[in-house]
Amino acid sequence: MTEYLQPTYFLDFDHSEVRSFAEKNVEGSQHQVEQAVQLYNAVRDGWYYDPYYLDLRPVGSKASVVMTRRSGHCVSKAILLAASARAVGIPSRLSFFIVCNHIATERVERFLQTNKLVFHGATELYLEGKWVKATPAFNKALCEKMNVDVMDFTGLEDSIFQQFDRTGNTFMQYLHEYGAFADMPHEYMISEWKHHYGNVITQELLEKHDFVLDLAKMSAEKQ
Repeated sequence: MTEYLQPTYFLDFDHSEVRSFAEKNVEGSQHQVEQAVQLYNAVRDGWYYDPYYLDLRPVGSKASVVMTRRSGHCVSKAILLAASARAVGIPSRLSFFIVCNHIATERVERFLQTNKLVFHGATELYLEGKWVKATPAFNKALCEKMNVDVMDFTGLEDSIFQQFDRTGNTFMQYLHEYGAFADMPHEYMISEWKHHYGNVITQELLEKHDFVLDLAKMSAEKQ
């Protein structure tokens, strides 16, 4: 369990800003389940879900760097939650999936030429003697806009997807689970993106020293 409590390159909760964020959001609570719920809510609603902007550099996925932004995609928000949990002594790890998801991603799907979102990120927290999954990606305001229930987390059971929207239509499907990781498997993620999104994540792009994908801009330019 020790490895799930240590700072890492990506889960750098030893950074003052990350630790301060975590401690501030569990202030007044002594129970780990309550602390986990408070951190989940803080990450879920403190950063707007943005699937269009991908910083593919390793440094772009560090929790301390995510802290400097006001939006993030599922992986960056999962990393921030995992790092914040470790900062207050809650063991955490990351898990990843392939999903079909319809929350504000139609333009991305057209551009990537697939409806699969590869390496959708979640956080796993060790609470009450078991691992529970939590996905802090979809903030409350966006859920209301997309007519789906807000995904709450109790700290006692998995909270990973909204299967249906409020009208009963299929909203999200999980197709594949990669497993759990003590730190962000950045090279594995990039290789999977390259495999599934080869029309965008090209070898030429990967050979650049610094690269950021603004999918909204690239999609508009392609039209």
